[in-house]
Parts: sequence; C-alpha cells; structure tokens
Amino acid sequence: MNTKNITDRTERKEKKRAARKKAAPKGKRPDSVARGSNKKKTKQIAKGQRKR
Repeated sequence: MNTKNITDRTERKEKKRAARKKAAPKGKRPDSVARGSNKKKTKQIAKGQRKR
C-alpha cells in the first residue's frame, strides 16, 4: 500500500494496519529456501598484495 502522500503518522499507521489485516495470508516458505545460518557461505577473497 502506498502511503507516501499521507503526512499524519497515526493516520498512515492505521491505513497500513487495515491493509495488512485485509491482505491474504502469506504462505509458508518452502524447505528449499535456506534461512539464516543455513545459507550457503561465500568463499572469502584473498586479501593483500595484488599479483600483477
């Protein structure tokens, strides 16, 4: 929901909460999606002097 043009904070929050309540519930993430510490670690690049 775009609430950029609403300047009053409380009014904006109310609109956002109402929109969230009205929205369809999000489905569970599939097991194939790694979360947090289960994510694949990236290989560290070598630090120091350049070869060439």
